[in-house]
Amino acid sequence: MAQKIILASGSSIRRKMLTQAGVEFDVQAARVDEDMVRDALLAEGAAARDIADALAELKARKVSDRNPGALVIGCDQVLSFDNRLLAKPASRDDARDQLRTLRGKRHQLLSAAVICEDGQPIWRFVGTVRLMMRDFSDAFLDGYLERNWPGISDSVGAYKLEEEGVRLFSRVEGDYFTVLGMPLLELLSYLTLRGDLQQ
Repeated sequence: MAQKIILASGSSIRRKMLTQAGVEFDVQAARVDEDMVRDALLAEGAAARDIADALAELKARKVSDRNPGALVIGCDQVLSFDNRLLAKPASRDDARDQLRTLRGKRHQLLSAAVICEDGQPIWRFVGTVRLMMRDFSDAFLDGYLERNWPGISDSVGAYKLEEEGVRLFSRVEGDYFTVLGMPLLELLSYLTLRGDLQQ
């Protein structure tokens, strides 16, 4: 018998991905201090992949502890550029600075998903996408921010590829769902193999 599935995320795009894939699930956003955890891991020299994985696990564990017997999905995404991580922009000026930094260069998005059951991780995956941002003009950047702020304030790198943010790029190498914040195909494959989704 299929187990109850809970998404430990308040992200509307992750919720939409699972809903459109025909997955039945509940939502219980995990309350964690992501900045504190990220800073601690960075201070220890953790790699971007490990940081995304650790944050996804922390969210899944926190909600799993309150929901015995359920499968709890925790997710996190980090942007890695030039051996450092970029966070969600705190202001429009911060978004402008981030996009100027990324302009004409490559960066990586890493999206982690961890499933916990009874407080223990039983599956994990980290997807990586490489993106090349085009050398757009300052005029385009100003117009982009005018049209898209504050909608992009909850996205690392100050863009959403599923919206006008796609115009910032000349090349994207990797899985589209991973760009959106969840390695959806791998997650669905695991749930199908377990029997929680129909074969």
